[in-house]
Amino acid sequence: MSLKEKLQSVMEQSVKDCEVAGVNLLVEKDGEEICYCQAGMADREENRPISRDTIFRLYSQTKPVTAAAAMILMERGQLDLCQPVSDFLPAYEKQSYCMEDGSIGEEAAGGSNKEKISAKAETRAEIKPVMQPMRVFDLLRMTSGLVYADDLTVAGKQTGEVFDKIDKRLYTKDAMTTREIADALGGCVLAYEPGSSWRYGTSADVLGAVIEAASGMKFGDFLEKELFGPLKMKDTAFWVPEEKQGRMAAVYETVKEQGKNSLVRYDGNNLGIRNRMDLVPAFESGGAGLASTLDDYMRFSRMLMQGGTLDGVQVLKPATVKYMISGELMEHQQAAFDKWIGLEGFSYSNLMRICKCPDRAAYIAGEGEYGWDGWLGVYFANFPKENMTILMGAQKKDGGTFTLTRKLRTMVLAETIS
Repeated sequence: MSLKEKLQSVMEQSVKDCEVAGVNLLVEKDGEEICYCQAGMADREENRPISRDTIFRLYSQTKPVTAAAAMILMERGQLDLCQPVSDFLPAYEKQSYCMEDGSIGEEAAGGSNKEKISAKAETRAEIKPVMQPMRVFDLLRMTSGLVYADDLTVAGKQTGEVFDKIDKRLYTKDAMTTREIADALGGCVLAYEPGSSWRYGTSADVLGAVIEAASGMKFGDFLEKELFGPLKMKDTAFWVPEEKQGRMAAVYETVKEQGKNSLVRYDGNNLGIRNRMDLVPAFESGGAGLASTLDDYMRFSRMLMQGGTLDGVQVLKPATVKYMISGELMEHQQAAFDKWIGLEGFSYSNLMRICKCPDRAAYIAGEGEYGWDGWLGVYFANFPKENMTILMGAQKKDGGTFTLTRKLRTMVLAETIS
């Protein structure tokens, strides 16, 4: 049985078991496509199969694109990663952080790949002024102290209040903008002093506002001019126009009914992102806002694999790409990242996981591999030593990197890594 047949069988079984409504997978090696598979439906109610041009909500798979945008400004001398964030966003000039007596739990620490967290424990808090300013590189490394919402920590609760405001204004003419949201997050207490630890959070959203300030352009316009246009990523944007709405995958949630899986359609918004994505948003979320296809994202992935150039168009210099894909947390920061179950053997930098010790990973991994995933199950991994890219598309609520993702990537790597 060929690799494609094996992958197809596992994907079809996952659809049959109601783990996903639909899924597709694209693998490139040495610049050649070695596999494309698809199974199931993009929209069960409309009886529309998933296809190669299906558009997915990327959620956190947006983050590597945001990092690449920052790299462009860095190499042009428009952005110094050591600069305080307050140089661009004055709301970050006077900040405080919260020393909390108690555990934030696996999910809040990054033990589960979910952007919005619900925790139950109680802690005691002591708020102190920040002595070390938050710097741009803290946003790229998630060492800023910015967090996603939770109901356990002071920082998480205040962040939740910001997102409540975003949701209340989401469908009004007064919807909060990228800059307004970044400024509001700047008024929240941080989870720790910048640089002293690591925690997954809203850093990439704030970085989007920094990119606006540094470039003098709206974040989406900058991405279109500097990345999507040059790379011919024609289906990647912060919204999906009417003529493309029929290609969007619906979102489903797996629920248990009498001991068996079933799928329920999910039409909710999350993290300030409208589920339909049918209008140009006021908030262009650097952490979660893009929609794209596998083929479009492959062009971004291929550009990184080729040292910043694609089809003769250079968007990043080789030295910049090398910097972007090879970072590592400091030891005291890594200790917090190590609580993320499933990313053993990895570190984190420039809004991506980076594999440092494949022998510690919970599955077959490649030294130096990098990438990220999204809340609804999209997945991206580049393998520099193997000259290979794996992309997966799905729209499964609370998906992240889930069982099917690990099965498929392990099957591919078992066949390709010698």
